[in-house]
Amino acid sequence: MAMNTSEFRLEDRAAYATLFHALAEPTRLALLEHLSSGEHRVRDLVDHMHLAQSTVSKHLACLRDCGLIQMRVEGRASWFSLADPVRLNDLTESAAALLSASGVSLSLRDHDQHDRLAEIEQPS
Repeated sequence: MAMNTSEFRLEDRAAYATLFHALAEPTRLALLEHLSSGEHRVRDLVDHMHLAQSTVSKHLACLRDCGLIQMRVEGRASWFSLADPVRLNDLTESAAALLSASGVSLSLRDHDQHDRLAEIEQPS
């Protein structure tokens, strides 16, 4: 994918931002990773993640709204699976290569404190 930002419309940027927002949450990444092993019911995901059903459902809704996962209903059970496992795998491999090439060891803790540290370092 060539990313020529001069050709992006506002709607395009919003779609990209929404997709990357969905991928920016560690719990959602863990759900995607688990779904890469196959189709699972919500109950299976709740048990695997050790989270409340409402929390898992909220994350699944976000992933489904972005088109990353799909749902099928069987009786009273909802089954979730990756919408496009090959492309999602390609995306995660590209992200891993980008992180590796950057030579930077990223941590969520450092990222969360980035804005606060920038304020401290700037003179008044």
